[in-house]
Amino acid sequence: MKHPESPDLLYRDRPVLRPTRRTWLKHSLLLAVTFCTATLAGAMFPFGMIDTFPTDDPQTGAEFAQFILSLPSRYVLMVADAVNQLFTQPGYLAYGLKFSISLLFILICHEMGHYIMCRRYRVDATLPFFIPTPPMIGPAGTFGAFIKILSPMPSRKAVFDIGVAGPIAGFVALIPVAIAGIVTMQPATAEQLASPSGLVFTDPLFMRGLGELLGKDPTLSVGNAFYFAGWVGLLVTALNLIPSGQLDGGHAIYAVFGEKVHYWTGRVAFVAMATLSIIGFYFFNSPSGFLIAIILGIMMKIRHPTPWDQTPLDAKRKAVAFLTFVIFVLCFVPFPIQIN
Repeated sequence: MKHPESPDLLYRDRPVLRPTRRTWLKHSLLLAVTFCTATLAGAMFPFGMIDTFPTDDPQTGAEFAQFILSLPSRYVLMVADAVNQLFTQPGYLAYGLKFSISLLFILICHEMGHYIMCRRYRVDATLPFFIPTPPMIGPAGTFGAFIKILSPMPSRKAVFDIGVAGPIAGFVALIPVAIAGIVTMQPATAEQLASPSGLVFTDPLFMRGLGELLGKDPTLSVGNAFYFAGWVGLLVTALNLIPSGQLDGGHAIYAVFGEKVHYWTGRVAFVAMATLSIIGFYFFNSPSGFLIAIILGIMMKIRHPTPWDQTPLDAKRKAVAFLTFVIFVLCFVPFPIQIN
């Protein structure tokens, strides 16, 4: 039932929470730390040229136990060595900066899409929280970013616009990064093609199609900083568009179809991803699906907030919803990382 006076109109003159200097400082500090960790991660395995991954092959139980116990100290030494190489080898630093600047550009555009739309609807929201992670623990040096909504949503229209603004903005931002990555790719050598080692990154439909348009085959080429930043951006976009919980895709499904459909799509998505994770691990040696399934399991338990105005969306927004589905198809891969 529509509110007698549209909450969108009621919110129009509502004062919006403005960030304080302390807030700007806190969020800027998180962004700066994430910039550092992403730069280091971009220069290291698996994206970069600094390969300090342990090569030990313990044969006995005692050797394996010793290997596990030594991992913390090995990790600290590995990161210290990588930092040293980053500042003594200009090529490594340049490579890491290409990765981190490109990736953070995509993430910032994604989160600012949400934030600006919140401001438009006079919905209180925090500035983006960037999540730095140590290299190789969070492979890209970050677990992404998020904003926190601090006031009720006025309408399903606001839920939809705020939800899809992020992935659409992020997808547009990653297009030039992906183009730069494909164009600057170098052909893989016969030896690299014959015996690939380490991690294999599965190309989404968008990367494959872009390669066709630009006359490059990503599967026969060696990745670079721009390619990997675009690849991570596509993965982040796909994960956010899964129709579950308070993910961006969950907001879109709720706004288009309502609470009941949103409830069931979250559960279907979890079951589908849990099944794919087992298939991927068994047949493709890809463990990445388990993490996605865990995230969806958590999201399934989070109730979506109910907006005041339940007026269905107009045809224009339903067309945008179909566009976001197309973006999801272009970005999603069931087995993003395989281990050789």
